[in-house]
Amino acid sequence: MNPPVTGTEAPTGLAALVRAAAEDRPDAPAVVDGGTRLSWRELDALVDRAAAGYGARGLAPGDRVAVQLPNGVDWLRAVLGALRAGLVVVPVNTGYTDPELEHLLTDSGAALLVVAAGRPPLAGVPVVAGPPDDDGPAPVHPDDPAALSFLAYTSGTTGRPRGAMLTAGALRANQQQCLAMQPPPVRPDDRVLLVLPLFHVYGLNAGFGLVAATGACAVLQSAFDPRASLEVMQREQVTAVPGAPPMYQAWVAAADADGSDAVLRRAFAAVRMASSGAAPLPEGVWTAMRDRAAVRVWEGYGLTEASPVVASTLATGRAKPACIGGPVPGVEVVLRDVSADRTGDVDETGPGEIEVRGPNLFAGFWPDGADGPDDDGWLATGDLAYRDGDGDLHLVDRRSDLVLVSGFNVYPAEVERVLDAHPAVAQSAVIGVPDARTGAAVRAVVVLAPGAQATAAELRAHAAAALARYKVPTSITFRPALPHSLTGKVSRARLRELGLPATEEQEEDAGD
Repeated sequence: MNPPVTGTEAPTGLAALVRAAAEDRPDAPAVVDGGTRLSWRELDALVDRAAAGYGARGLAPGDRVAVQLPNGVDWLRAVLGALRAGLVVVPVNTGYTDPELEHLLTDSGAALLVVAAGRPPLAGVPVVAGPPDDDGPAPVHPDDPAALSFLAYTSGTTGRPRGAMLTAGALRANQQQCLAMQPPPVRPDDRVLLVLPLFHVYGLNAGFGLVAATGACAVLQSAFDPRASLEVMQREQVTAVPGAPPMYQAWVAAADADGSDAVLRRAFAAVRMASSGAAPLPEGVWTAMRDRAAVRVWEGYGLTEASPVVASTLATGRAKPACIGGPVPGVEVVLRDVSADRTGDVDETGPGEIEVRGPNLFAGFWPDGADGPDDDGWLATGDLAYRDGDGDLHLVDRRSDLVLVSGFNVYPAEVERVLDAHPAVAQSAVIGVPDARTGAAVRAVVVLAPGAQATAAELRAHAAAALARYKVPTSITFRPALPHSLTGKVSRARLRELGLPATEEQEEDAGD
């Protein structure tokens, strides 16, 4: 693998990597965003102006800045400018509603919220439309590997998102780990499609982070549209595609709708590297991409707390369907026996819980570093996997209750709190059910209060007012009671065993 970053001159943070690319390849293309094209020198200058803008607003190193912007030059300016000013970035899902956003702002203690258009302050946090901009001198801030760069909000046992503390050094370590694979996922001459949301750590570091680390070119799209992205890939001669299962599924569906694979072949003609993560890629889609687009998709596995990449089939050189390969260079992975004392690896035949160790791991959850790696540096992921005859890893199951929709975490307790606030609901439980398009879908099981009436459509509308779209239940079943454990807690495991209807068309409305 590449040697670790040492010394004070080696660039570590994302903003420092942009500066290094601007010095090494000033006129090389850095960003394509629709009709906007920037060289690394031009991008670096815009980052300086944004950093000066934050300084002009009185923000000091260590202050948190929440950024809720779609993919684009403005996102890069807002985030990279904040990092260059020594600020900590809180990336925000663009689909978040005010209640969800308010939790992130309050929990992180954000000093500023950067959005696409003007809006009133929320939770007492001032708002600026687009990144601040100033022609004054940019603040000079040390490029410190130990510095906190991002608070990436992800799953927690309380059902509320928690801020995973990602340092500049952890993010850089994962870039180096990924680039140590052969062939590397991104090379300096690559044109990389970045339609994965940059507010998610996958798009953020395994996407733009690798672009900045290599001085490649990012081809940005603000939102995923299968046909539009295929056209962009063909026009811009995209050579690298970090993706997620719903993207590949949509591209295959577009070819199906045309009755021809020509659109796939043209779009992927220049692609040398296609990868998939965030959720398991269905074997049929993997095979379709191989046979119809003439592209091997290298599947991987990661988590926010690992910045994010842990394993990949690219690390083993064996592209297989339904397989996550082996750990990337510099990352250790063991499968712990969850049925015993968790002191050793499982045998070759049984699944175990994935535990990870490496310099790419987070520094614990905000604000005190809780639930980070243990004293020996190991982090338990809660994900189960087994090794095949080649030693390659295959996921068995995700966390017991977490629902992964298109790679985004949905916390059942959060959805349940919203549903339970409806006056007609006595109790609710949320589980995940398989979905061919998104990997999993949110299923709600509801017990109505005595004498109350409500329809599934009414409850979905109620949930949509407080939750991002991907968290809203796609289907709702009404039951007279919920199964409970011996301790009185609702048993989601038992609900999953009941085989409840999994499609919206089969949902049951009260009173029917």
